[in-house]
Amino acid sequence: MQSELVYTLQKNVYCRTFIENKMDFILKLLLLSALLSLLIKYAAPSLAIPATASNALIIVLLPPVIVAIALLWRFQGQKQN
Repeated sequence: MQSELVYTLQKNVYCRTFIENKMDFILKLLLLSALLSLLIKYAAPSLAIPATASNALIIVLLPPVIVAIALLWRFQGQKQN
């Protein structure tokens, strides 16, 4: 019975830590999103970027390309280990 109690307590501590870690991540993501939103709203209009089709393509396609490169780099790192 005591081993069940110890297991339950360990499980509760693990779940609480996991939830706290998730909440920390969500709060950091929310803060970063708000900061980026304010940066776009107030700083972006002062940039002199012409409204051309090539600039639109660059702005739209650059984030997925960066994420793909990062994931490939991470995959290569895991493959070597």
